[in-house]
Amino acid sequence: MRMLLLLAALPLALAERTVEPTFLHRYLPEVQAQKSDITTATCHYKPAFGAGDSQAHVARGVARFGEIDVDAGGNCEAVTYSAEEQAYVVLDGGGSLDYGDEKLTLHKHDFLYLPPGVRHAVASATGVRIIVMGFKMPASVHATPPAKPQIANFDDVKWQPVSGHPDTVLYQLLMGDTHSKRDRIAAGQELISLFIMEFQPGGTNFPHHHENAEEIYLVLDGTGDMVAGGGMDGIEGRHPARAGDAYFFRLNCTVGFYASPDAAPKARILAVRSLYPFTPQEP
Repeated sequence: MRMLLLLAALPLALAERTVEPTFLHRYLPEVQAQKSDITTATCHYKPAFGAGDSQAHVARGVARFGEIDVDAGGNCEAVTYSAEEQAYVVLDGGGSLDYGDEKLTLHKHDFLYLPPGVRHAVASATGVRIIVMGFKMPASVHATPPAKPQIANFDDVKWQPVSGHPDTVLYQLLMGDTHSKRDRIAAGQELISLFIMEFQPGGTNFPHHHENAEEIYLVLDGTGDMVAGGGMDGIEGRHPARAGDAYFFRLNCTVGFYASPDAAPKARILAVRSLYPFTPQEP
């Protein structure tokens, strides 16, 4: 009888077990705005990954990735994160950012680094759309904030090839870690690399994976096939992609992109890579 009871309970136990996804996909235009610590009647936040998303636990080191939309004449609540660094990328519009005791002007295509502990808030007279990405800072990391705000515009960053990748894709290297010599801004602690890729029609960055980092791709323009996950050849997991598609790739997930052969405009992707938060028990 006891054995029969155990066998009867087995299907239920198996049904309750869930398997963590290898990657996450969101179509940003369809993500619903959620109330958050920055939102007001005129400031809206659409969570793609991390805080506010139903699968926030999947992203281990990413605190948040989403879109801030501020109405004309609107403003966001001021926030301070003691254990999170952030990067902003202004996709459209402009406005201002309270950064500690300073006020910065924001223009379309500006990107900037926000260190932990700095109080900040966005406002706009005409409306602004910003991609915000935040990364969890381990207690063992004691970062010194940059002496002045780190802000630049990606229209001023040159396009260039990157060693090890085909010449059918060019890169704008926007932000790297504090040791970076190639990026326009070198300030990240957990953030390793923030960049934009532009693909020739039919071009690719070759599917690959990262053994110590999580990564997010956001398609800005164009179409193609996103590589997420994969089989024994590493590239079987292809998914049709268009502007607005965002993908989060877990540690060691195969990642890549193949631009459509007749893509017009050219496919462009905003990408960010950050350190995976290993524990002493995780090599």
